[in-house]
Amino acid sequence: QVQLVESGGGLVQAGGSLRLSCAASGLTFSSYAMGWFRQAPGKVREFVVAVPRSGGMTTYADSVKGRFTISRDNAENTVYLQMNSLKPEDTAVYYCAVGRAASLSRYGYDYWGQGTQVTVSS
Repeated sequence: QVQLVESGGGLVQAGGSLRLSCAASGLTFSSYAMGWFRQAPGKVREFVVAVPRSGGMTTYADSVKGRFTISRDNAENTVYLQMNSLKPEDTAVYYCAVGRAASLSRYGYDYWGQGTQVTVSS
């Protein structure tokens, strides 16, 4: 049974940083691409960043380029999202997901975590 567990969310002031983690189990982690998405209240779930199984050629949403960094540790079956220079508009529930390819679409992912809340105050 595939499980994805996110952690690291919280409340932070604008300009601050958070590091999200997503621990995976029940799958051969290194065989899958990983993605982060987010969903703010009343909005659709949107793409944030994806990393292929090899760890190279990451793809970021324009809104987070230069501020967020994704990394993966295949030995620890974990993917991380380092978020710097946070803005109030980054407030959302952040989800990690597993898929066969590093898709920008949420429909490209097979398994999802339960999400972790990130709140950025102004």
